[in-house]
Amino acid sequence: MLKEKVGSRPPWVGLAAAVWVQIAAGNTPTFPLYSHSLKSVLGFDQLHVTLLGVAVDVGENFSLLPGIACNKFPPWLNLLVGSLSAFLGYGVVYLAISQTLPSLHFLLLWFCLLIAANSTAWFTTTVLVTNMRNFPASRGSVAGVLKGYGGLSASVLTEIYSILLRNSSSKYLLFLSLGIPAICLSMMFLVRPCTPATGDDPAEPYHFQFVQVSSVILGVYLLVSTILGNVYTFSDALSYALVTVMVLLLMAPLAVPLKMTLFPRNGTKPEQQVGSSEFLSQGKDESAAPLLASSSTGALGSFNDQDDLPEVAELLALGEGAVKQKKRRPKRGEDFKLTEAIVKADFWLLFLVYFVGVGTGVTVLNNLAQIGIARGEEDTTTLLSIFSFCNFLGRLGGGVVSEHFVRTKSLPRTVWMLCTQIIMLIVYLLFAYAISGTLYPAVAFLGVCYGVQLSVIIPTVSEVFGLKHYGVLSSVIGLGNPIGAVLFSVLLAGNVYDSEAAKQHGIDLLDSGVSCLGPNCFKLTFLILAGVCAVGIILSVVVTLRIKPVYRMLYAGGSFRHPQTSSSH
Repeated sequence: MLKEKVGSRPPWVGLAAAVWVQIAAGNTPTFPLYSHSLKSVLGFDQLHVTLLGVAVDVGENFSLLPGIACNKFPPWLNLLVGSLSAFLGYGVVYLAISQTLPSLHFLLLWFCLLIAANSTAWFTTTVLVTNMRNFPASRGSVAGVLKGYGGLSASVLTEIYSILLRNSSSKYLLFLSLGIPAICLSMMFLVRPCTPATGDDPAEPYHFQFVQVSSVILGVYLLVSTILGNVYTFSDALSYALVTVMVLLLMAPLAVPLKMTLFPRNGTKPEQQVGSSEFLSQGKDESAAPLLASSSTGALGSFNDQDDLPEVAELLALGEGAVKQKKRRPKRGEDFKLTEAIVKADFWLLFLVYFVGVGTGVTVLNNLAQIGIARGEEDTTTLLSIFSFCNFLGRLGGGVVSEHFVRTKSLPRTVWMLCTQIIMLIVYLLFAYAISGTLYPAVAFLGVCYGVQLSVIIPTVSEVFGLKHYGVLSSVIGLGNPIGAVLFSVLLAGNVYDSEAAKQHGIDLLDSGVSCLGPNCFKLTFLILAGVCAVGIILSVVVTLRIKPVYRMLYAGGSFRHPQTSSSH
């Protein structure tokens, strides 16, 4: 088992590097940028294209191995595995699109896309687990920032696709196969365990606000420049200038560790490291420090408290005594193993709520190009840019808003999953009836709601079931995304679309890339998705009521409390 020593530098360096990793990790939502080439160049019908989209969803969300690896191997090794996956997977797809390997079997192409998309699982799981352990008292903000930049990634890559690569699918796939590994290999030694931030630094909220504001500025810039790029033809000089500005905005999070290095606050660093250094002096392995310090919500109140030492000594005495104590099962808010969590109703309720939210949302994302074409939109890159930007706002806003209300009102984060699913139900009805002028607003609202679902589930799982085994637990719940894609995107949307297209063209079976036009292409699909969301709303209410006592216990008085000191629930 490889271990990495805990760094003494502030965790902001790792967070800034993780932003770049998340930009590379957000490549899977750009599937619509080259899905049309899969139909035109390789001659697939919509069902086959949808199946390839499912490969992307399965690969992106199959994070069980990365989750296990996060507790066994250092972050750099996990990022290396992700880089190799992107290089091999996207490299083969590029060879197929460019006709270098013109006769690849569909199953081989499907498997290669799964491998390519699985790089996202390695990247995202690694940076989230590492940074949430480095910032255990600000996990909502960390999740919002990292998931937000992951959402912005589609806009960044769309900018590169439309401005630098001139809307070339083959060049874009070549860029994914080489550019993603290059970014992650250059950052992999910066994403590492550090001395955990206690949350006591008064400047920390302002640092997070700076990163959040800079990400919003980047998002607005990307949306405007992408739309203008679709309207006007930029010169080469202007194109490179736009990309240069984008890169500079992506570097903004580095300003925080630079500021802390050049203008350190006197006395801050020693105070922040007291708890960890005293703990390490007891002979504990340094590599376990972030895990031991922040693995559970019970450790979030303060890393400097010595009040728990008598309790630890008492537990050790009991363990060594003649009377053998029966092992107590963990309570909500403490660290659960996977085998302990999967027998809890809360775990499966969270799974189902997430399954409804992202499973239906990813169906729209996978079919966004075809939805736009069916509604008469020839250039679907604008739709993807709008969805990507609003997805970013939802991810960032979900983390920020839920963090605010959980601290001020002890409000469960699942409340926001409930609110967004109500909006999603309305949006699906707008899609189904194809009301004039509603396409772009519906895509925007759906992007926000989809982003909220993705960012809110992350801290929720860690708060209810602990951080120690968060990587594995979140990977199981994350399977709701590909399962939803298979059920709603392949079995439902793909078949409905091809059936309607067959009727329009007067054929019984589609054997080539024939497009479907008109609202009926997806009407039945969206009506069913609306019904599924209605069920999800009910489940969201149930799980919110069930876990409300957990948040009262953890965030009473606006700050973290130890589960051990709270009354049983």
